[in-house]
Amino acid sequence: MSILIKNARIVDPKNDFDFVGDIFVGDGKIKKIAEEINCSADEVIDANGLVACAGLVDMHVHLRDPGVTHKEDIITGCNAAVAGGVTSMAAMPNTKPVTDNVETVRYIIEKSEGASARVYPVASVTRGMAGEAICDFTSLSQAGAVAFSDDGVPVATRELLREGIAETNKINKKILAHCEELSLVRGGIINLGEVSEKLGVKGITPDAEDVGTLREIEEAEKLAAPIHICHVSTKGSVEIIRQAKVRGVKVTAETAPHYFWFTEEKLLSRDADYRMNPPLRCEEDRLAIIDGILDGTLDAIATDHAPHTVEDKSDFEKAPNGVVGMETSFSASYTALVKTGLISLKRLLALMSFNPAQILGISAGVLAEGENADLFLFDENEKWTVDVNKLHGKSVNCVFKDVELLGKVKYTVCRGKIVYKDN
Repeated sequence: MSILIKNARIVDPKNDFDFVGDIFVGDGKIKKIAEEINCSADEVIDANGLVACAGLVDMHVHLRDPGVTHKEDIITGCNAAVAGGVTSMAAMPNTKPVTDNVETVRYIIEKSEGASARVYPVASVTRGMAGEAICDFTSLSQAGAVAFSDDGVPVATRELLREGIAETNKINKKILAHCEELSLVRGGIINLGEVSEKLGVKGITPDAEDVGTLREIEEAEKLAAPIHICHVSTKGSVEIIRQAKVRGVKVTAETAPHYFWFTEEKLLSRDADYRMNPPLRCEEDRLAIIDGILDGTLDAIATDHAPHTVEDKSDFEKAPNGVVGMETSFSASYTALVKTGLISLKRLLALMSFNPAQILGISAGVLAEGENADLFLFDENEKWTVDVNKLHGKSVNCVFKDVELLGKVKYTVCRGKIVYKDN
């Protein structure tokens, strides 16, 4: 299939593109980008007024497949992804069975070949995510795992963490670290502070994340090896990462849109759709996350997309943590960061496409001739209100429900095919 995209504003941070022109796609690749292309194509898209960008790379999602597919599966997760401009994603290993074996890695890859987006398996650091013995990283990497994580829980001990960092570094892979000191959680379900006190529920001190972040960085620094810090939510963790980068530690880090949009005040509604781990924090933390984005301390924006059923989320105090986010992540980030003048569109695309691809070591996040034809077109001026009944995944636990956002994805192309069109 060939596609000719006409009159788009073409933006790419890697190549410093920002001009109006045409894109010709054929055989799954970007064949040509120029101010004007005159040729025949199977499909022509008039992109006048639209912006063309490389497909987003969400480096932190939970697809629940295999094993928990009543909440999400690879096919529906990819459908949700492309509706938000995401064409590549890293799927976390807390599946059933855990992604700690070659067979499960291959299952994810094979099932995703028929999906609307690309899925890259993340295998667990420890067998069964039980925190007792590390996995066979070499065989998992050879099968297609792009990184390793026990996300959902931290790697159980410093000894296992140190061994995991050393062994993954030997094969040029990274650990994506869930940073949490479990002894400080103490049964908490939201941020420890005024809101937890008002609601009369146990809170999680921000120190739980900060101590965990410090542990991962200390071990990586000793080994002169890379480490990636997941879902940063606190002022303390931002500063720990900032200082580590000054020292030359090979650390990268991500945050999620809900951490720079919302605070713990959302929990006053006792709506479990606003519960995730790490939890929404206070205003000081929210502003620190933005500062970390602005000064480059935080390298990527991911979603930690975590689908749960309505029944799961019905009891505020007993509900599992997690929110869905792939359909809203770009628009939420564009609204909060670009339209407010805090960062440029190129910088946002680096945070959401190029940088995550580089961290994961995958071929994605670049809009240029010869690259994979994974891209999306969006209307930077279109306002839309998030209606959970119109989301494309199986679950509706969306933290941006009923929020008006700016910047609407209109088309998504993956593997050279139109996989999403906004009607």
